[in-house]
Formats: sequence, C-alpha cells, structure tokens
Amino acid sequence: MPHAEMTERKSRRLEVILPARCRSRSGFVDHVIITDISIGGCRVESKALTMHAGDLVVVSPKVIEGLCGKVCWVKGHLAGIEFLQPLYGPVVDHLHQRHASFRGLPDRQQGRYGLAA
Repeated sequence: MPHAEMTERKSRRLEVILPARCRSRSGFVDHVIITDISIGGCRVESKALTMHAGDLVVVSPKVIEGLCGKVCWVKGHLAGIEFLQPLYGPVVDHLHQRHASFRGLPDRQQGRYGLAA
C-alpha cells in the first residue's frame, strides 16, 4: 500500500545534483543545489536558505532558463518549489540524465552538497 505522501505527488521526482540561483521577488538570491526535479517542481538545498513558504521565486540553473515557482515548504536547509508552468517532460529526463551526479565521482563519494567528501 503506498504511503499517503506518495499519493499526493502530482509527478515523478528524479534525483539530480544541479547548482542554481534562487531569486525572490525582493531581489534576494540564495545559491542552492537542486536535489530533485519533476515536471511540476523541485527540491532545493542550501546552507543558508532565506526563503519562506508562499514566496514567489525564480530558480535559475546554469543549464536552462529561469523557472518561476512558489515555495511550498521549508524545512531546515531544504525547500520545495512548485513551478508556475510545468516543465516539458523530455527536459526533466535530460536534466536527470546529465546531472544525476557529477561526472567522475561515484555517488558514494559525494558529500551533502554534491562535492567530494
């Protein structure tokens, strides 16, 4: 039987390690790592999150244009962001294939923020 949290998901999440900037409407910028992504949103991690639930943000990975979204939740160093417009599925698959881990580093050697431990 699936967990309640799994049935609430609108789309499949894929793990990635993707550096990005997250800019709020007030202009403040958080440097984050996107740790999972789906057509509907992403989870970000940062050492010093300044965003709050309900904030409108633009998440800008270096490899694609900025993604507008709304912060749904914040817990410690993690935040969940729902995109205002869904991503095209093949783009999500491409990001997952290219950024599932840093090239040259086995997954077990990566630290909390995707850097070698």
